[in-house]
Amino acid sequence: MTDYPALAARIQALTEGETDAVAIMATLACEIHAADDRFDWTGFYRVVGPELLKIGPYQGGHGCLVIPFSKGVCGAAARTGETQLVDDVEAFPGHIACAASTRSEIVLPVRGGDGALIGVLDIDSDRPAAFTAEDASALAAILDDAFAGVRGG
Repeated sequence: MTDYPALAARIQALTEGETDAVAIMATLACEIHAADDRFDWTGFYRVVGPELLKIGPYQGGHGCLVIPFSKGVCGAAARTGETQLVDDVEAFPGHIACAASTRSEIVLPVRGGDGALIGVLDIDSDRPAAFTAEDASALAAILDDAFAGVRGG
């Protein structure tokens, strides 16, 4: 299980004062991915246009390059502004299979300090039901802290 307090402290120390969203995303993808062996793919999809996400910094195998808000788990998080906790990706309507090994997924909206949606954090696992409400809460707090100084859209 992830030691979220230690992870949050590391990320806070590494990103303190940083306002560049891509630099923060790269740092978070690296730190979060290495924090837990449940995390098979960890990365960001950035808002690059109306209703459109494009792959950003990530760790793991190749991801999908472009995801519309209307498709998949990442699109659902961007469209609704709500964390998506998916125990079985095969049961999620419209799931996009970027990697055949993915069994479960958590996707959190990422907002700048001004409240604007700047992307989503996507974490995939090759294990079913790998993520919990505790993961969602701790990751949301890390994102809120890390992106507080970033201006969105």
